[in-house]
Amino acid sequence: PWDTDPFQATLVGDRLHGRGVADMKSFSAIGLAFVPTFVERGLARPLHFALSYDEEVGCIGVRRLIAELPARGIAPSGCIVGEPTGMRLVVAHKGKKSWRCRVRGHEAHSSLTPHGVNAVQIACEIVTYLTNMARSFRDDGAFDYAFDVPFTTVHCGVIQGGTALNIVPRDCSFDFEIRHLPFDDPDELFAEVKAYAERFLPEMRKVASNTHIEFDNLSSMPGFDTDGDTAIAALGRECNAADGHGKVSFGTEASLFHAAAIPTIICGP
Repeated sequence: PWDTDPFQATLVGDRLHGRGVADMKSFSAIGLAFVPTFVERGLARPLHFALSYDEEVGCIGVRRLIAELPARGIAPSGCIVGEPTGMRLVVAHKGKKSWRCRVRGHEAHSSLTPHGVNAVQIACEIVTYLTNMARSFRDDGAFDYAFDVPFTTVHCGVIQGGTALNIVPRDCSFDFEIRHLPFDDPDELFAEVKAYAERFLPEMRKVASNTHIEFDNLSSMPGFDTDGDTAIAALGRECNAADGHGKVSFGTEASLFHAAAIPTIICGP
């Protein structure tokens, strides 16, 4: 419920209300508001603004933008990704991969459950396996305490299945993600989950041969891990008068700029 138009930046007292004002949109707006000052001062070299789209679902827009830079003759000496860090200099973030698991069972009346394959219950078995994997990382690591959450996390965020209580559900799907530290391989972790899921197939197919468990990759964001020893990081430390730097658990487009040989930091309000 909004008290103001969410698609307008509305000043309420000394605060702006609107979608994204506490996230990247505020950084973009602040940067653009400084353009007249930059123009007045004069620039020794060009200053570029990279405004992308669909960062939340896999950094989709910025990939094409980065790919076009060489053809346009643009070779930035550094990049600042303005995600909200409280103006703290950040030089690393976790990687992320997400998947959708689709379980196809076999319908039957709930009074005849042995004649059906319950997709919801099988999906919940796999979700429980993910939960135990998450607990293992929480309790046993490995750890990097420079991150705000110092271990790899595993999370199931969406699940749906079934049609009625008196019907053994044929279908269930759920979405899950792994946000991993640089030294944990998400593909190896996914392989463990997939191998566990496949244990259910023989029993399922004794009831119905067309049952299956399938996984779809939803998104992939590489991790970002640097030592902060770059000119753009030195500029960041100079600007915020701090010697150190940190790491964050959320993902950003910094990893993609970094992979394109553009030295990058994360720093924003």
